[in-house]
Amino acid sequence: MSSSAVPNSGPAVPAAPPVHRPGLTWWKALVTGAVGAAVVNLTVLAVAELAGASLIVVDAGASHPITVGGVIGASVVPLLVGTGAAFLLALWKPVFLRIAQYVGGGLALLSVAGPLSSDADGGTVAALSLMHITLGVAVVITLNLHRLHPARGVSTGARAGE
Repeated sequence: MSSSAVPNSGPAVPAAPPVHRPGLTWWKALVTGAVGAAVVNLTVLAVAELAGASLIVVDAGASHPITVGGVIGASVVPLLVGTGAAFLLALWKPVFLRIAQYVGGGLALLSVAGPLSSDADGGTVAALSLMHITLGVAVVITLNLHRLHPARGVSTGARAGE
């Protein structure tokens, strides 16, 4: 008995390699964003100091100097809290990463109103405003660094909702 069928030599189309999207894990994205925001804001502080800005904000008659520690704290803590919360929410629904980019970036930009309405010299106001804008950009970039990372258990294609 003869058969004209060709023995199965494997699939007709070779399997495509899994799509690898570049991206960082949540903790690497947090560290990168926090360090990046702090470094940029410390650079803004140094430039403002070299330019002769007073780096003192007067609030209700009390003067508050802008210090290196204050800049690091104001750069790192909000970014860690906000993006960390977004990463936790994204475990439930990945679309929260995109929503957090808009909300976090928008809130940081709205917070520029504080320095603009403060009783300080022009150089200090400009430096503080730029620091707030930097934080907004850092939030968006940090979330995007992680958003590009593939979801657990997904080897091809884009995640739903993003």
